[in-house]
Amino acid sequence: MTEIKAAVQIKEAADYIRSRTTVKPEIGLIMGSGLGVLGDHVTDAVTIAYEDIPHFPVSTVEGHAGELLIGKLADRPVVMMRGRFHMYEGYGPELTAFPVRVMKALGADKLIVTNAAGGVNTGFEPGDLMLISDHLNLTGRNPLIGANDDELGVRFPDMSECYSRKFRALARETAEAQGFGVREGVYVGLLGPSYETPAEIRMLRTLGADAVGMSTVSEVIAARHAGIEVLGISCISNMAAGILDQPLSHEEVMETTERVKSRFLGLVLGVIPAL
Repeated sequence: MTEIKAAVQIKEAADYIRSRTTVKPEIGLIMGSGLGVLGDHVTDAVTIAYEDIPHFPVSTVEGHAGELLIGKLADRPVVMMRGRFHMYEGYGPELTAFPVRVMKALGADKLIVTNAAGGVNTGFEPGDLMLISDHLNLTGRNPLIGANDDELGVRFPDMSECYSRKFRALARETAEAQGFGVREGVYVGLLGPSYETPAEIRMLRTLGADAVGMSTVSEVIAARHAGIEVLGISCISNMAAGILDQPLSHEEVMETTERVKSRFLGLVLGVIPAL
């Protein structure tokens, strides 16, 4: 995607969305596998299928509804992706991050990104919610490769605080007020789609990873490039390979996210007014 082509495509997508709603979002949200239930709480929502938005890819994974919602959440104007795009679906990193660029063009300067992740930290349990403090991008890909558009961000963006300390503190306080605790740790993004081997999980633990998944890192890199402040939340949907004596499955991921949805909803709905 060339610099000029990218800018044009972002504008065309944003213009189309504006033609469907008068809401000017302040906060963007990206919902991971099984976590799109938050969309049921968006009021006065306009729903747009990804396939109708110019230049948007289409989500092909179970648990990803494939639609954009614009409306109010906890009385704040938001734009929400119910389902995201993954590089393992065949999309390049610039396409998986494209919706973040469009959110910025629509006016969002804050982003809540969520995912379902495998627990690498052996002190975690399925159903834990983890605030992402940092990430390891081990996909081997970066959405900023190629010509840089200075209007989107600087050529070499700082990544020393990918995930806002202020937002994490707000999330911890919100969880405590609601009577539950949250984990905090490092998320590692891999390309997928195969789950990791036990040897790979041991390696990732040695590198400092607490949770592992197949999304998020490209979106967050693009968000920080654009000057968007980020809160990241992982739902620990299963323990990673080799920790428990059982195979991994997407069904387990969906079952766990269903089980913790009340805490997840409470956390996000409680944080949004304070962002």
